[in-house]
Amino acid sequence: MRDLLFGAFQQIVHPAPPHLAPTIVETYFNYFTEIEEHFQRRRGTLLLMSPLDWALMETWKDAGIPLEAVLRGIDATFDKWERRPRKTRKVNGLAFCAQEVLAAVEELKEAAVGAAPKQPRDTGLEQSLVAGFLERNAEQLDQLQLPATAQTLARETAANLRSLAESLSQTAPMQMEDLERRLTIAEEKLFAALLAATPDEALFQVRSDADRDLAPYRRKMTAPQIEQLQKQYVHKRLLEQYHVPRLSLFYM
Repeated sequence: MRDLLFGAFQQIVHPAPPHLAPTIVETYFNYFTEIEEHFQRRRGTLLLMSPLDWALMETWKDAGIPLEAVLRGIDATFDKWERRPRKTRKVNGLAFCAQEVLAAVEELKEAAVGAAPKQPRDTGLEQSLVAGFLERNAEQLDQLQLPATAQTLARETAANLRSLAESLSQTAPMQMEDLERRLTIAEEKLFAALLAATPDEALFQVRSDADRDLAPYRRKMTAPQIEQLQKQYVHKRLLEQYHVPRLSLFYM
């Protein structure tokens, strides 16, 4: 899926080794802050981004989604919301924008190769492909050798992924935004288990690396931004260390 969507941009992302971590921080800083500020402008409030929002931004960045596509997706989401006659449900997080971000990626890809957009556009994902993605991640989770508590959670997560995959093949079309939220929550729980199981000395080293690499940007960021970027730095390093697969649909 990622090759299909981003081949025209030649932006297939490979995990960066620890010695290249400063590059990660440098590129993430502008990407995160641009999205945060644009979302806040469109919403009209200084709503603080939630951990789910930051996890989704990290997913988009790692998956190679261009910043322009994210900003277009945010605009499209709010434009649709503003056209609604009754605005009872506000756009309270980036997850509401996920489907429009995917549509924007496809539009940029088509523009890059000179293809005319298809009308009408179907911005959904084929449920059979999604089910296969969930099954592959479940298989990988079952094969991991993790600390005891994390191992148990990994097995439970694998079972949940298989249950979701089965539901996709048996029921009416599932809202991909809802599925993406479930997958993000599952990954956050795995990360929390790995964080609790990792020796203090190893965590100290990772956090020291994060503090060092964030130092040049501290004056440019608010305290919540620094806190969330530190968390994402540790998150990424631990998932890579334990070979835990990324669960988001953007990694298909």
